[in-house]
Amino acid sequence: MHTIESKKKLIARVRRIRGQLEAVERALEGEHGCAEVLQTVTSARGALNGLVGELIEGHIRTHVVDPERTTATQREAVEELVQIVRAYVK
Repeated sequence: MHTIESKKKLIARVRRIRGQLEAVERALEGEHGCAEVLQTVTSARGALNGLVGELIEGHIRTHVVDPERTTATQREAVEELVQIVRAYVK
């Protein structure tokens, strides 16, 4: 459900990631130095990790807990879990 609601935003993000991966391919085809290729790959990986983090966060908030039936303690636990996920995929 959260992916449907955020469809435009997620697709735009995927297209930016695709552009970054194409930049990696161009760098390799253009025989750029390994440092430049690694930097380009790192940027693409960071963008992909950000997408994964956003999807996991949406899943937690939409499917793991019922936002209408959670207690304050459960909301705190959700926030803690989301922060852990963000830190892990960063």
